[in-house]
Amino acid sequence: MITIGEYVVGPVELVALGIAAIVIVLLILSVRAAGRSARLAEPLAQQMGSVAARVQMLSDGQQQLAGGLTHVSEAQAAAQSSMLQLMEKRLAQVSEKMNENLQGSSRRTAHSLGELQERLKTIDKAQENITKLSGDVLSLQDILSNKQTRGAFGEIQLNDIVGKALPKDSYALQHTLSNGKRADCLIHLPNPPGPIVIDSKFPLEAYEALLNAKTQSQLNEAARMLRTSVKAHIKAISEKYILDGETADGALMFLPSEAVYAELHANFPELVREGFAARVWIVSPTTCMATLNTMRAILKDARMREQAGAIRRELGLLYADVERLGTRVENLDRHFGQAAKDISDIKISADKAGRRARRLDNFDFEELAPEDDKVVPLAKPDS
Repeated sequence: MITIGEYVVGPVELVALGIAAIVIVLLILSVRAAGRSARLAEPLAQQMGSVAARVQMLSDGQQQLAGGLTHVSEAQAAAQSSMLQLMEKRLAQVSEKMNENLQGSSRRTAHSLGELQERLKTIDKAQENITKLSGDVLSLQDILSNKQTRGAFGEIQLNDIVGKALPKDSYALQHTLSNGKRADCLIHLPNPPGPIVIDSKFPLEAYEALLNAKTQSQLNEAARMLRTSVKAHIKAISEKYILDGETADGALMFLPSEAVYAELHANFPELVREGFAARVWIVSPTTCMATLNTMRAILKDARMREQAGAIRRELGLLYADVERLGTRVENLDRHFGQAAKDISDIKISADKAGRRARRLDNFDFEELAPEDDKVVPLAKPDS
């Protein structure tokens, strides 16, 4: 322990006094440091004030920026709303247009399907007709395979063509000539050239052999067969159906197949020239129709010449009738003139009678006498 004056100081109090002294010293040092710090902090405070002013300016700018951003946000929201409305409107229009297009497409598709169905029905009918035609072709092949039925087929076709081209009284079918030979058709043409015979021939076997030839030897054999067949037909027609004084100086050989006719003119011109030399002209259904039309013109001209006298007589009678009609018209005109004069006189008399009646009605007796010198005086009354 330590004795200070009247007080006895223990270790604890001594420590406390030391601490207090230290605190006082520290306070004095801190006050001095604070003074110095205050002097040093004045420029810092000024700088802090400037910084605070700048911070305030930044705050004001931030508020203005916030207001601008708010305005921009509102404008952007309005633009987005307008854009959404426009997009919705456009989408509605596009949807409506697509619906219309889809409906139109569906209608057109339905119409097209209906037309397709009709065409399929037509195709089905055509298929049935083709099937039937196939059977008819097979039947026709069976007919043409027989020589007699093939000849009948050519004659029927010839009869049909002649019947369509010429009057019925200008030809005869299956006509028998003076030599006893029967012609398929005899056309009564005037002289010259005179009646001309048309005979139907159909060298089908040789033509089919020519078409079906696979080798050169088969082709040569088929060509020989066709030449032999056609030459035989030309010779037979020339000998049977060209008669001096009875028929024309020539005859027609009718081929009921355009293909055979074309084959002869394309690849066998010597046969055509041989027919010309024998005065036998080869015709197909088409050329036969053209030839018959020429014959019809010849028949028409001949009949007009035959009827020229009758036409002249009829023209004379017609001229006399016209003259008689002119005389009667003159008489009628003269009668009309006389009738017009009589009607004029009647009108004059009617006018005079009307005036006289009006005067009698007005008791104008003094003017009655001078009206007409030919007035018959009234009879005197009996006394």
